[in-house]
Amino acid sequence: MPTVDRFNTTVVKSTSLTHPDEVVLSPTGVEGDRRYLILHADGQRMSGAEKAPLLGIRVSADPADGSLTFVFPDGSEGWCHPVEPDGDAFPVRMYDRTITVRRVLHPAVEERLSDQLHEDLILVHVEQENARDVKAVTMISLATVEDLGRRAGPRWTGGMPDPRRFRMTMELDGCEPLEEDTWAGRRIEIGEAIVRMGEPVPRCVVTTLDPDRGTKDFPTLEVLATYRHVGADLMMGVYADVVRPGRVHVGDELRFLD
Repeated sequence: MPTVDRFNTTVVKSTSLTHPDEVVLSPTGVEGDRRYLILHADGQRMSGAEKAPLLGIRVSADPADGSLTFVFPDGSEGWCHPVEPDGDAFPVRMYDRTITVRRVLHPAVEERLSDQLHEDLILVHVEQENARDVKAVTMISLATVEDLGRRAGPRWTGGMPDPRRFRMTMELDGCEPLEEDTWAGRRIEIGEAIVRMGEPVPRCVVTTLDPDRGTKDFPTLEVLATYRHVGADLMMGVYADVVRPGRVHVGDELRFLD
């Protein structure tokens, strides 16, 4: 029986992942997930490779007042308190839709972020929904990730690649390799929530990077190109929509409704 092994969330998109024991799924994704974005100073999104220096930045949100604490790879901290969007809202294209964001003015934090990437960056709050992927939820099984490592052959001797590199909402245990691909269109109850499974997720260069250091450590795209090529895309993991919102815990079983 497939079960939830781990959740991956982050309050600021593209920064280090956190792993709560439970989440609340809504039609727009995990509540509180990816509510902030780091953008170029001109308001444009960063490309996949440009995000590498962000992966090692840990951000936590205080549930009492919403303040953000940034811990940078060198151990230094930057504190946003209070987190209050400032200025006019503006649109940002996010995958299949346009979201509205507003800049969070905190010079010290933006200066540290800019130093980290050697260019001017801004921190923005997502005014609607969150900065999720195309669908509300993404899933991948540990068996699928382990199978990827085996297929790499002599190019990789480290066992199962770190599954955090895929930055999926849920990692699943108790599956066969690529089993999640066979669930398209099915409704699945997980904890209090019900999701409808969708199509595979196209992968980018971020999946080749160590999730903590942002350095390339695994030939993900090269390996996927040998067996997971769909048109111009390389696929791994699956999307899902939330049909019924609810709380989900690590260890919850996936119950197939149809």
